[in-house]
Amino acid sequence: MDNTHTSAARIAGIYRYPVKGLTPEPLPHAELRTGQTLRSDRRYAIENGPSGFDPAAPNWLPKPHFLMLQRDEWLAPLRAHFDDDSHVLTLRRDGAVVAQGDLETAEGRVAIERYFAAQHAGEIKGPPKVLTSPGHSFSDVARKVVSIINLASLRAIETMVQAPVHPLRFRANLYVDGWPAWHEAGLLDQTIAIGSARAKVVKRITRCAAVNVDPDTGVRDLSIPNMLMQRFGNNECGVYAEIIGDGSAAIGDTIAAEQPTLV
Repeated sequence: MDNTHTSAARIAGIYRYPVKGLTPEPLPHAELRTGQTLRSDRRYAIENGPSGFDPAAPNWLPKPHFLMLQRDEWLAPLRAHFDDDSHVLTLRRDGAVVAQGDLETAEGRVAIERYFAAQHAGEIKGPPKVLTSPGHSFSDVARKVVSIINLASLRAIETMVQAPVHPLRFRANLYVDGWPAWHEAGLLDQTIAIGSARAKVVKRITRCAAVNVDPDTGVRDLSIPNMLMQRFGNNECGVYAEIIGDGSAAIGDTIAAEQPTLV
């Protein structure tokens, strides 16, 4: 994996996922705050049977406790939109509104839960429940991070699987163009500038079966983690970064590793 090229790349896409497992929302720009996710990213999750999650004392739980694309590919065609000001989640299928509710009220959460209980009873393990707790993120990792995908790496994967690979399969916050394929893997423990913010790359992302699901159709039509394992001996693609300096980022902004200061 080549990491000799150190020139800056550009942010090609910014996305957040207000409800874990549901569809992303594109953003033209985002405020990045120290130790935080993008605003409202993974702010909610839908419990798939009792998990023991306590909103008054929230602990990180692994994703099998929630509805998720890794297992629940039928979620993909459901289109979600969350409004920050009203806290209203709107769910659409084939363009028609199928459920809507204010996720900060019991009544609104019940409206969403009722949809999943009625329409997908045979596909869930137990009563669906919308979970939230102030300041908590239902991320795949316990720390609050921003996920980054290098589009050149996805183009390399397309060559490997001999098929188009929709970038949103990887459910990243930031999509980056301008780095060579796999450049991001060499950034572990480095400090990077993201627009006017600063971040530390803290972990490579291990890919699960969620990336095998077409984000438009919900069809499980590829085997990307297995292909990565066969080619590289790991199933990693992308990195997590922890914001360490406040700033903002917009599509077209620079993203680059900071050069060490010479003494």
